[in-house]
Amino acid sequence: MPWSREQIALRAARELCDGFYVNLGIGIPTLVANLVPDGMAVQFHSENGMLGMGPFPFAGEEDPDLINAGKETITQIPTTSFFDSALSFGMMRGGHIDISILGGLQVSETGDLANWTIPGKMVKGMGGAMDLVAGVPRIVVVMEHMAKGEPRIVKQCNLPLTGKGVVDLIITDLAVFEVHAGETPSLRLIELAPDVTPAFVRANTAADYVECLA
Repeated sequence: MPWSREQIALRAARELCDGFYVNLGIGIPTLVANLVPDGMAVQFHSENGMLGMGPFPFAGEEDPDLINAGKETITQIPTTSFFDSALSFGMMRGGHIDISILGGLQVSETGDLANWTIPGKMVKGMGGAMDLVAGVPRIVVVMEHMAKGEPRIVKQCNLPLTGKGVVDLIITDLAVFEVHAGETPSLRLIELAPDVTPAFVRANTAADYVECLA
């Protein structure tokens, strides 16, 4: 059966390492903050100027002035630091964040990412997505495999791009794909959700890939 949103986030949390500085996108990526493996210390970064985010607050304990880049209320931890957006974006552009876990609207078979807008829909802006994919050395995309019956892993994105050839790993509710830039095909299917068959993934993926299942 397909993974739930929490199970997708739990799989993404396996990509973290002790001591990492981590940026999380909105949606499914925010769930990763509460799923860090026991004994591992990571620092969560938010592009609105915060390093060291704590877990989401309990009901009734929210501080409306303490929010992440997705406008969700969060908490502080003893190592939390605050700074302006210019410094925060400098951290992303300068390669000082180890990994970013982002949501996706489409990912192409060569690792292009579209995740910030759908034409015709009003959005407030791109936020830090372009800076993250340009400056962070490892990009993990988490998303549902299909949207309104259409595959999200495609040969070529037809939505406005966030970045070209920037994705390293794709985790969906059906499977996990590695992206190997410069190889043909670039995508490798490396893992399946429980009871999901390779044939089902193949039928619901619009990109070329090779199966590298254990």
